[in-house]
Amino acid sequence: MNNTSKGIIAIIVSAFGFALMAFFVRLCDDHGAAVSSFEKSFFRNIIALVLAAAVFWREPSTGPQARGFQPSTPRRKAWLLLFARAAFGSIGIFGNFYALSKIPIGEAMTLNKTAPFFAVLFAALFLGERVNRRQVAALAVAFLGAILVMKPGFGANEPFAACCALAGGLGAGLAYACVHELGRIGVGGALIIAVFSAFSCLCAIPFIVFGFTPLSGAQLAILLGAGVGAAIGQFGVTAAYRLAEPRVVAVFDYTNIIFTSLFGFFFFSQKPDTPSIIGFVLIIAAAIGMNSRVSSPRRT
Repeated sequence: MNNTSKGIIAIIVSAFGFALMAFFVRLCDDHGAAVSSFEKSFFRNIIALVLAAAVFWREPSTGPQARGFQPSTPRRKAWLLLFARAAFGSIGIFGNFYALSKIPIGEAMTLNKTAPFFAVLFAALFLGERVNRRQVAALAVAFLGAILVMKPGFGANEPFAACCALAGGLGAGLAYACVHELGRIGVGGALIIAVFSAFSCLCAIPFIVFGFTPLSGAQLAILLGAGVGAAIGQFGVTAAYRLAEPRVVAVFDYTNIIFTSLFGFFFFSQKPDTPSIIGFVLIIAAAIGMNSRVSSPRRT
């Protein structure tokens, strides 16, 4: 199995993990007082930080993958990209979690799904990746499928929250492009996740201190579950964008909507209607169209 195929599998696993996270985040407020988006994001990242740190410290201190770096890795560039990935990723999660608490989930999810577009655009403009018309068309079809599945209204009641959701998509997309470049220069996935998770947790702490909501036992367990789902998603997306080009794996991120809809069907009695089914078909068709191009030449 080549790296491109591994990257596609990793992004699908990641999509499932993030769907699991969204399920638990939605469930949290049903079992106690409303919890702030910063508090939810803290629990989302602390689990990933612990797991990533454990993997990081198990890596050898010397050798071809010494504590996250290969011998040829340019350290200055690596740390700049690690910081950029952490900053953009934090914008992504805070924007998405805030939007989920203020506007309909359909609107928030659809705006957040602009992330692959920003990832491909950033990679093409600044990282030298080649994008042809077929890949652009596949992404557009997948996004149309996402809109049909989520059926956003895009009302004007919460314009700031809608802007936060879009900023979340922008931040996540730029973070994914940074992850791909970090993988290209030989930075390990555990280090990437640990730096991002630690940075995001530190950013959330001041907001938690001044707006902490005591958690019930059920809420604590639910948020820990959200953290596990997020860790699965984070390890998966980091592996995907390290192994394969953003233009290849980005479209498969839309499987998250399928997984999320299945969680809604089985646990919240949310049955997919005709537009949703059409959306599923479009997403799968776009994935097949993109997959037919995975053997295209990579940049040298």
